[in-house]
Amino acid sequence: MATAATPPETRFFKGVSASPGIAIGKAFVLEDMDLAVGRWHVPPEAVKAEVSRFRAAVADTRKEMIGTQQKILKLLGKTHARLIEAYLLILEDPLISKDVVKNITANRVNAEYALSEAVSGAVKTLEAATDEYFRERRHDVLDVGRKILLHLLGHEPQDLEDLDEPSVIVARNLTASDTVHMKAQFAEGFATDIGGRTSHTAILANSLEIPAVVGLHEITRHVRPGDMMIVDGHTGTVILNPLPDVVDNYRRERDIRDAERRDLERLRDQPAQTLDGRRITLAGNIDSPGEIKNLLANGAEGVGLYRTEFLYMNRETLPDEEDHYRFYSKVAQSVLPHPVILRTLDIGGDKLVDLGFPELNKSEPNPFLGLRGIRLALRHPDIFRTQIRAILRASAHGKVRVMFPMVSGLEEFRAARKIVDECMEELRKKNIAFDEKIEVGLMIEVPSAALVVDYLAKEADFMSIGTNDLIQYTLAVDRVNDEVAHLYEPLHPAILRLIHQTVKAAHAAGKWVGMCGEMAGDAEMTVILLGLELDELSVSPGMVPKIKKAIRDIKFSDCQALVADVMKDPSRDNVQNLIRRFRNR
Repeated sequence: MATAATPPETRFFKGVSASPGIAIGKAFVLEDMDLAVGRWHVPPEAVKAEVSRFRAAVADTRKEMIGTQQKILKLLGKTHARLIEAYLLILEDPLISKDVVKNITANRVNAEYALSEAVSGAVKTLEAATDEYFRERRHDVLDVGRKILLHLLGHEPQDLEDLDEPSVIVARNLTASDTVHMKAQFAEGFATDIGGRTSHTAILANSLEIPAVVGLHEITRHVRPGDMMIVDGHTGTVILNPLPDVVDNYRRERDIRDAERRDLERLRDQPAQTLDGRRITLAGNIDSPGEIKNLLANGAEGVGLYRTEFLYMNRETLPDEEDHYRFYSKVAQSVLPHPVILRTLDIGGDKLVDLGFPELNKSEPNPFLGLRGIRLALRHPDIFRTQIRAILRASAHGKVRVMFPMVSGLEEFRAARKIVDECMEELRKKNIAFDEKIEVGLMIEVPSAALVVDYLAKEADFMSIGTNDLIQYTLAVDRVNDEVAHLYEPLHPAILRLIHQTVKAAHAAGKWVGMCGEMAGDAEMTVILLGLELDELSVSPGMVPKIKKAIRDIKFSDCQALVADVMKDPSRDNVQNLIRRFRNR
């Protein structure tokens, strides 16, 4: 007698939400290519031909990338097409153009092995970077290495054109070209082993509105072609072989969210104002000019945090003043009539080693507590002055504000402000236009700054609370460490108290204060942040409509009353109970 087949096991995976939305479909597993290759000896008479073979592979890779760039240009415009420039710059990097050839000729090894060695070395260096943005670039280097390797080996890569039905793409990683090809194919969404929110793949997925979860570690090991999958880009969850009723629930949720999205789109031109008239500024956090269009389309009133580290990527030398000026001027003009806050350089000393400062320590014992942010800027004032002069010049073309990161006390702020004043004087003497009333502020993200915020508030024009680092440093919790990540608690009484006293000190000094950390982009927190009387919230572009709706659905007076109750007993359990009761009124 025949027996019923055992249904496949349902499994849940948690990763990083890279692009919101829900995708449901069968898995299409893209094959991965291991960069580890064999080493063999190349006879002296064949070395020249081996170098030529490598250079031909690089040329073919460049041609392929330019083709992808043209496709992105047609589909998404110039700004996104520039993402491919990062890949093209890697092709021109000495690690590809010189180190590989040097290894082939000096050690008489095959091109595949020399390439693998060069890429592995670069990846190890980037993995040690303090900044997430720079760490993410290791995936770009790997992608470029794999593309060259495919050409060296003469392999035809598996292509998304093989898709013949709506599917969920599963891969170790996806390149920008893979992602952009999805739009024209049957790709419903994707899930990858590696990657983060700032990867080029994630940026493109957001722009193309493809649901995506990245950083799932080993999902490719568990998924077989044709397996049923759900990718929840809202929560960063992937479900493998879900039961039929779970699929039905997710389909209903997708319909509900689609309806909500259409509803939120109607709020785009409405102010971020509570039911009883409290108006706050709702702005966005971005990393590149490519995100401005999407940010403004979502109804943001400016850029509350522009991370200027983008300019330092994929280059061999520091950007000069003209590089900075062109970049910032364009951003300022693109955002008008709204303001943009340019955060000055927030990279670690390890990155400067790559840009020609070998005297710095490339491997600090604890880089998150080391030479970064304003500390690095003050250690190298020439680099800082170059950026400040460019920001000041750009202020003549828009509503520009400047903000210092990682300030720990009054002396650092005064030293940085003094450099701004000196740069202003230089520009005046040269009759170069700039905004004489440009606002100069700082991030409150180090507990010591929050504890002396009353002094800082008297001298700064504004402040913006960076909750990611403030929580991490205050609670001594590394949020990417699985062992202690559960202790990363935004509603911890210490965090609420630091935010509260920062706002009070700023307002007492007649200054405005915003928040640009992830806490600001959590709609569950909006009621608390409004009650704490923040003047501005700056969130990721995709969260702007949702936060605006949360603001417009409540009364400011009710939020104030809630915070008054919270401050009487700011224990975590009490705060959560009060918020739950507030929502269920």
